[in-house]
Amino acid sequence: MERKTVLYIAVSLDGMIAKEDGSIDWLDEFEGEGDNGYSDFYQTVDTVILGRSTYEHVKVLTPVFPYQDKTCYVFTGSPDSYQDEHVTFINEGARAFTARLKQEKGSNIWIAGGAELVNDFMKEDAIDEFIITVIPVVLGSGIPLFHELTNETKLRLKGTKQFGQAVQLHYVRA
Repeated sequence: MERKTVLYIAVSLDGMIAKEDGSIDWLDEFEGEGDNGYSDFYQTVDTVILGRSTYEHVKVLTPVFPYQDKTCYVFTGSPDSYQDEHVTFINEGARAFTARLKQEKGSNIWIAGGAELVNDFMKEDAIDEFIITVIPVVLGSGIPLFHELTNETKLRLKGTKQFGQAVQLHYVRA
């Protein structure tokens, strides 16, 4: 089966993935069910792709890098500025890079965020599936999941799941 790039992310009802300062503490304040499907999803991927800002945020939030059991890439404009035994730093176009990854054997590829990475991948049509969990909070302002896009992307609903007060939407390209 062909590997797919999958955006798996949570958003507020008004489409934000973080507060303006990058904080995601609002995610801890809602009531879901267990880990809201994260463990099940995590088993379907063997590769994680992060943007530089998200990578730096993860490093601050957790003392141990959480994706050590996966192949992990971080997109950055200055890959030579970083060193991490668990990560390969990339400065390349999304479509070309993921096309190469898809040729390799393996499971799906998680596009973990953040917003700049997602938008770069969207501009290059490099996301195959979208699993977006909508959290019942309106932040009012913050970092939107999608911005500065000029191309229309048609999707088809593959399924929905409810986790307490959150709803997970699963879309594939139409």
